[in-house]
Amino acid sequence: MRVGAALAALAITTLVAACGSTGGTAASGGSAAEVRLGYFPNITHSTALVGVEKGLYAKHLGSGVKLTTSTFNAGPAAIEAVFSGAIDATYIGPNPAINAWAKSKGKAINIIAGAASGGVYLVVKPEINSVEDLKGKKIATPQLGNTQDVALRYWLNEKGLKTDTKGGGDVHIVPQENSQTLQTFATGDIDGAWVPEPFASRLVLESKGKILQDERELWPNKQFVITHLIVRQEWAKAHPDLVKKLLEAHVEATKYLNDDPAGAAETVNKAIEKLTQKPLKPEVLASAFKNITFTNDPIASSLTGSADHAIKVGLLQPVDLNGIYDLKPLNEVLAATGQQSISDK
Repeated sequence: MRVGAALAALAITTLVAACGSTGGTAASGGSAAEVRLGYFPNITHSTALVGVEKGLYAKHLGSGVKLTTSTFNAGPAAIEAVFSGAIDATYIGPNPAINAWAKSKGKAINIIAGAASGGVYLVVKPEINSVEDLKGKKIATPQLGNTQDVALRYWLNEKGLKTDTKGGGDVHIVPQENSQTLQTFATGDIDGAWVPEPFASRLVLESKGKILQDERELWPNKQFVITHLIVRQEWAKAHPDLVKKLLEAHVEATKYLNDDPAGAAETVNKAIEKLTQKPLKPEVLASAFKNITFTNDPIASSLTGSADHAIKVGLLQPVDLNGIYDLKPLNEVLAATGQQSISDK
């Protein structure tokens, strides 16, 4: 989920060049009888977790198509897999998609559906009661330039507080892995963190943190994209039938998540346990699940907003996102199930 980090950008640029010049099955999308799907073992990727665990992708793809899944822990790794032709589609956060689009000059990926909105908070120590109280404090984010890092820097900037990429300024931002943040917050080495679920709920429930800012409150209609589904353009153009079948499963998974939240939460936790050997505690699962909205809408306006925020805080060069969405296949699937079409604006 990195935006503008030099090493990631260099790796991606190299991979784009390689992808554009490589022949054979990787460049052409592999066999038409296989779909290679990526996702994270994370509650914000519940659409994918449900789709795999409940066999929805397998059902819609049919017995003649093999589903191969890969899990990732960070956006840059997933994007590298897309660019190298190792996977055909992946669930991912907004800033990796922006970065991929920018580095490939709009030639590598398209966003074809939304997946999740919300579920991001600034959690702080109990004695911190206002933005002003953050001066001189250490606040963690998952990664320099990632979606939450950009959100925090922009929010602080709007409040008149300065930051820099080296941890200086009025508020000292400390990029670190979410698992490390759980430890450093508990030990008092940091004063708060801008993090996604389930880490926000864990900071509150396990370390007596309190929510200072719900990111939903900063967006129109309290909605912003945290996860969406992207495809490799070359593969999608070669196999539109598989794209549509993939979306049929996606739409059914989204419906299940909304129609049966309790059952879906149990399914998601079972999937997380299989992938990580560590299921979420019941109270954390319940808290995190209710804080996320599962939706087919990619909330396009928030993607543009995220890009503008990253540009304003100096973590992204200006980029034209026109054409990044291809929602025609999704809207065909939605129409077939009697659901309203979704705009890319």
